Amino acid sequence: MADVTIRIAPHLSRALQDGAPVVALESTVVTHGLPAPHGLELAHDLEAAVRAHGATPATIGVVAGELVAGLSAPELERLASGGADKATLWNLAASTARGGDAGTTVAATLHAAHLAGIEVFATGGIGGVHVAPFDESADLAALARTPLVTVCSGPKSILDAHATLERLETAGVPVVGYASDALAGFHLPLAEPNAPLPIRADAPEEVAAVHRAQRALGLPQAILVSNPVDEGVDPVAYRRWLDAARRDADAAGAHGKEATPFLLQALAERSEGATVRTNLRLLRRNAELAARIAVALAHDGVPARAADRTPDPSPSHGTDVHA
Repeated sequence: MADVTIRIAPHLSRALQDGAPVVALESTVVTHGLPAPHGLELAHDLEAAVRAHGATPATIGVVAGELVAGLSAPELERLASGGADKATLWNLAASTARGGDAGTTVAATLHAAHLAGIEVFATGGIGGVHVAPFDESADLAALARTPLVTVCSGPKSILDAHATLERLETAGVPVVGYASDALAGFHLPLAEPNAPLPIRADAPEEVAAVHRAQRALGLPQAILVSNPVDEGVDPVAYRRWLDAARRDADAAGAHGKEATPFLLQALAERSEGATVRTNLRLLRRNAELAARIAVALAHDGVPARAADRTPDPSPSHGTDVHA
């Protein structure tokens, strides 16, 4: 069987070998999240937020068929220029085999970050269970088998939050409310209706302690940190916008993988950009919290490196890690 390879940027390889705090970031915010040049600006902003709180950012993506951890500025610009695919787990292999460019989703970024030996990941809202029958995100399965601390603002608010939480419980994924006793609602501070969580943490060190215990017990699931946005949109207005957006989606025949981007774009238009502004704010807050958690984990003195993998530094291309 051929080796599975991910290229790790040299500076990131050094940070991982030294046990320094590192935070993985997805690249679909660059390729599909916002129109150019705003996606690229957001990627740089999130990386700066991670650095400002003491950690090394590792934005992950596919460039010319190569899975990369720690995208360089030119590589980010390439992905932001347009034409990149969206890579999740079911098409990640095809994206690399074709030699194309792709932004990585939550599921694909989790997989790549784990290959690289990164322990903390920051995103916006996770995918989950849709209102439409049998439509569930690959993010749920990835969280069930990838032991990273994943900081988010709950499931995207177009989803069935309670069904998503039930799926996470069934999969054994611990959901930790950060400074909150209930599930975050992405565009809303809390999911509607209220969804109580069994675990609460009020400091990064408390999240790190849960992750250490999870790791010590040999449990394979992620620790999902639910970090509510500080200023969400108006709940009454949001319900009105969402109902209208769903009617638009039905009329346009937007189902399956087309449903989420269609609904989020419709919400942005109907809210006159309010949902986009909220999304940008929560992305930054999640990157900041993830960096603080990574710093707390680094104080363990245990390098965050991939087990049983031997880095082979290359001055021009970084480190290739073979599984």
